Amino acid sequence: MKPVTQTELLSILTKLGGDGSARKLIAIAGPPGAGKSTIADELTRAFNSQGHKYRAASVPMDGFHYDNGVLQAMGRLDKKGAPDTFDVHGFASLLQRLRNGNEGEDEREDEIAIPLFDRKLEISRNAARIITVDEKLLIVEGNYLLLNQGAWANLHRHFDITIMLDVPMEELERRLVERWLSTGLSADEARAKALENDIPNAKLVIENAHAADYVVRTVG
Repeated sequence: MKPVTQTELLSILTKLGGDGSARKLIAIAGPPGAGKSTIADELTRAFNSQGHKYRAASVPMDGFHYDNGVLQAMGRLDKKGAPDTFDVHGFASLLQRLRNGNEGEDEREDEIAIPLFDRKLEISRNAARIITVDEKLLIVEGNYLLLNQGAWANLHRHFDITIMLDVPMEELERRLVERWLSTGLSADEARAKALENDIPNAKLVIENAHAADYVVRTVG
């Protein structure tokens, strides 16, 4: 893994996707609280501000959360966010459809609808964003994109470049507690949520990942 800054990463992505010759899929992986969606959105906006013929778009993994009703029936609602609480096969199918944007007219879909996760409602909204044929640089972000376990272990083959976000565990814990506090939980409840579910998932991501092409280290 080669350490890079976010600015250097933008330069790498610009060289990769600026000509729009074929659709490129970029993976930004990392533990919960690492800032994946923030960095993906910042890179997308920065790339699109450069005036390329083709555009970038972000594709979050979190749209494939199982519904709370499904998790309740599975007995896994209290572990929402763990690898088995996502539709990994549905997500893999979406990646393949996005990849088929490189294929001939018989395979290509000019518009592909993707789901998005609504944190305020704690549900996934189907067909909440459209990826168009002109969006050639797709920045995919999610906890488990590089996880080397189960069906997740096959996802890395879809990506042209893989990136891991590296954040100290103390900083992750602080961010995750703040995230739960923002939902209205008490300090004790927020800390329990972070320590009992989020931090174990973070350690899983850190300790069981395919090696990324690049690593971006942040501390605050």
